[in-house]
Amino acid sequence: MAELKERRKEFRTTVDGILVDRVYSADDVPENEVDTSPPGEYPFTRNIMPAGYRTRLWTMRQYAGFATVEETNQRYKYLYQQGQTGFSVAFHLPTQMGYDSDHPLALPEVGRVGVAIDSLKDMEDLWNGIPLGEVSTSMTINATAPIILAMYIAAAEKQGVAQNQLMGTVQNDLLKEYVARNTYIFAPEPSMRLTTDICSYCARNMPKWNSISISGYHMREAGATAIQEAAFALANGIAYVQAMIDRGMDVDSFAPRFSFFFAAFTNLFEEVAKFRALRRVWAKIMKERFNAQNERSMMLKFHVQTGGCTLAEQQPLNNVVRVAIQALAAVLGSCQSLHTNSYDEALALPSEEAVQLALRTQQILAYESGVADTVDPVGGSYYIEWLTNRIEEGVQQYIATIDKMGGALEAIKRGYIQREIRRSAYNHQKAVDAGDQVVVGVNKYTSEEPLDLELLEIDESVARKQIERLQKLKSGRDKEKVRQTLEKVRQVAESTENIMPALIEAVKAYATVGEISDALRGVFGEYKEPSLL
Repeated sequence: MAELKERRKEFRTTVDGILVDRVYSADDVPENEVDTSPPGEYPFTRNIMPAGYRTRLWTMRQYAGFATVEETNQRYKYLYQQGQTGFSVAFHLPTQMGYDSDHPLALPEVGRVGVAIDSLKDMEDLWNGIPLGEVSTSMTINATAPIILAMYIAAAEKQGVAQNQLMGTVQNDLLKEYVARNTYIFAPEPSMRLTTDICSYCARNMPKWNSISISGYHMREAGATAIQEAAFALANGIAYVQAMIDRGMDVDSFAPRFSFFFAAFTNLFEEVAKFRALRRVWAKIMKERFNAQNERSMMLKFHVQTGGCTLAEQQPLNNVVRVAIQALAAVLGSCQSLHTNSYDEALALPSEEAVQLALRTQQILAYESGVADTVDPVGGSYYIEWLTNRIEEGVQQYIATIDKMGGALEAIKRGYIQREIRRSAYNHQKAVDAGDQVVVGVNKYTSEEPLDLELLEIDESVARKQIERLQKLKSGRDKEKVRQTLEKVRQVAESTENIMPALIEAVKAYATVGEISDALRGVFGEYKEPSLL
């Protein structure tokens, strides 16, 4: 038989991904390398639930937030009417960085990439007409996560909803901030203290709330490969579990409410195999390393967002196809909740039309495609099983390297994780620039047709309105009560006491995000990233 001439010298899942052979057979997946355990049983490779989506579909949780609380509230109500089944809050950068909207550093960013939340009054109005006891809410917030969670608890209380009835997740993952997002305020050690304060408080007081969402997504967006995303997120997860144990907490008292957050990119099979491998590796870590006894502590629950950095400004309607493939990967990988990006997000915050289409993508997958009708429909595929095993091996190798350094915190301080991600990002961009990695509409099959899209624009008046609102709040509150509660926050920050009760009292007095953050800055200082070469 004549040798076949193939399109490329070698095929990989992605630029720095796994080398892929022409075909796979039983010889590539020996019996001892196939996980034949049923869905819902350790190590949960196939699913954490025995019946998968046959009992309950994934939560359709569209990430949203922009401009004022009133505009974001209307967007939430619109998405809910369109069939969204969970909420996800995007906060503007000043809130994420611990500044009020009237701070000089905040002015150019007010309401630009998220909703402006300065005080409990903003949080109350954000959820106006939305019953917090009946909905599940995810909040993408990290450095100021304790303050924002305190505001959510207080806003729910105003609605008559006790904190032990609240359902949702707060991201609260500071370690990845030093690697990928940089919306940190404090150094890693006090940040870990605040993170674990939330986790221990929720374990004792909020049984339906996920106290952390450990994120691989942002590292993937920064350039990490699928294996790096999985490995570095799990290494951070190990650090958080160990920190909680070091606080004297029993692993099974908090681990069932730990959750994860990952990206789905466009190489369908690599993403599906990644999610299957992630479940298996985490289950083994929790059982073998931390001696968890409760199976729920071993279950990796995760939210997925389709890949923001895969969206192209050129020919933006191509993004509809990318998002559909990525969403399919998340569903085939058995995610618990999913956000689908809008096709215009490479250009602006998503328009209402684009948001609706993104949500409809999930609904078509759920109700028309048939992929949710059976558990792990790709399980048993020679290629999928082989690829799952290879990703697991790669993840374990990275975790072993990080363990030798002393864990994720030490690896971050040394710049190891950052350098690994930067190397992968450089290799990917070099391949795109050379045309070796094809991006349709960007470096191949390009078009000079002008763009004709109606984009969402944030009016200049948003900042003025928010500042006026904030000034009105400050002039009408009990200033002495604010002073006393801020002093209490400072005192607790200097002790080993859990910070959450003091924060709840401060936000109830209408102390602002900036004021509380400044109180904490007075104790912890501010972190400046060392230069990494």
